[in-house]
Amino acid sequence: MIYHHNRFVFKKTTTAPQREEALASLRNQGASIDAVVRYVVGKDVGGEFEYGAVFVLKDLDGYWEYLTAPSHAHTDRIGLPLLESFVSYDTTDEDDPDIAQKIAALHTRRYTADPALRRLVAALPSYTGSSAPR
Repeated sequence: MIYHHNRFVFKKTTTAPQREEALASLRNQGASIDAVVRYVVGKDVGGEFEYGAVFVLKDLDGYWEYLTAPSHAHTDRIGLPLLESFVSYDTTDEDDPDIAQKIAALHTRRYTADPALRRLVAALPSYTGSSAPR
């Protein structure tokens, strides 16, 4: 299993309706993407981030399905411009010693195929983690 984590802070200029739309879109990802085994979207507790989301994926094929789903693209388009800081990372129980490189390759493939997404990500004031462009 792969647990894909997102932690983020909205810009101070983000309105309450924009925030709720972005959070609802994240929840829709969890509900609408078949590869998502479980998910949670909510307040981030115990750190410098406001909100977080975790999507549990069975394997790398499921990770790719998650990354390329239309509902995920929608969240990127409406949510990324609202963020001040964003970090993503993955936790896995996979024994594959190359799992980190394989996950990074999926993200690289996605960014290569979607220049508009790459521009959105490049505009983020702060973005680190496993899905940050290399």
